[in-house]
Amino acid sequence: MLSKRPLILFVLSLSLLVLQPVYAAEMMVSVEIPRLKVSEYHRPYVAVWIQDENRKVAANLAVWYQMDSPGDEVGTKWLPDLRQWWRRTGRSLDLPVDGVSGATRPAGTHDLEFSKSDKQLSKLKPGKYTLIVEAAREVGGRELLEIPFNWPAEKPFQDEVRGKEELGKVSLTIQP
Repeated sequence: MLSKRPLILFVLSLSLLVLQPVYAAEMMVSVEIPRLKVSEYHRPYVAVWIQDENRKVAANLAVWYQMDSPGDEVGTKWLPDLRQWWRRTGRSLDLPVDGVSGATRPAGTHDLEFSKSDKQLSKLKPGKYTLIVEAAREVGGRELLEIPFNWPAEKPFQDEVRGKEELGKVSLTIQP
């Protein structure tokens, strides 16, 4: 009598192959916040967004700032220190933005994953874009990094840039 085990393993393997694209991220952004050795350390505020060729904001991906309690304006008071993001889109947003706003992050690498169906990417038309990551820290500095890319990607794309102080390595990976 034949064992059912090989059949079960085959069905499970096949289902994983079929389901894999559903859960795969088409865009992954990795942001490293370096551990700084300073006497007064504050976690940086960070904004991650996509702009088009005309430097207009096409999508806000993340904004990390101090979020102590709902309705608390202490954290939003310092958002204008993210100068480029604030001028281009921040001041016109009603914060917090669902799916975009979040608390400041500790030192380490933080990954953001998006699919074409997510509200952030679903409205992107084919064209040339730039991923922007901006960080500002109280009693610290400010830094802005850019990675140009084409959307949608025709083949797998990966690029990275490295900050000098407020940001570490920032990478962008796009799967067609």
